[in-house]
Amino acid sequence: MNIVLLEPEIPQNAGNIARTCAATKSTLHLIKPLGFSTEDKYLKRAGLDYWKLLDIYYYENFNDFLEKNPLATIFMATTKSKKLYTEVEYHQNDFIMFGKESAGIPEEILLDYKQTAVRIPMFEEARSLNLSNAVAVVLYEALRQQNFNGLLKQGQLHRHTW
Repeated sequence: MNIVLLEPEIPQNAGNIARTCAATKSTLHLIKPLGFSTEDKYLKRAGLDYWKLLDIYYYENFNDFLEKNPLATIFMATTKSKKLYTEVEYHQNDFIMFGKESAGIPEEILLDYKQTAVRIPMFEEARSLNLSNAVAVVLYEALRQQNFNGLLKQGQLHRHTW
């Protein structure tokens, strides 16, 4: 799977998402401008020692992303969609895009992705979930639909056996 962050603003969120991507062998795509330096200590701390496991790509803007991924199926995670994230079928090389924390994905972009815009249901008065939590929710549904292909399916105890 591919996770795309459009202009992320908070380094801790990006670090947590990087860790989730590393743990699931998902690729992380960051579209500038970023609201932090890639050398930010909070970004590094949130990602722990998972950075070496991560495939990450950077893009100058949304058009640069589209040019470098011309055949991408892109699901747009937005609170504005009528379709739930569980009502679509994800495939192994799909992209799931999330917007910046303060504003989400611009409506001008969403208009071109009506069929692949998805949302997480929540209480009406809540504006949104934390970005890293939203990524985890949608990504794990996509991975579940693929039977968690390539991921460890059974945990092991450290000092005992099941």
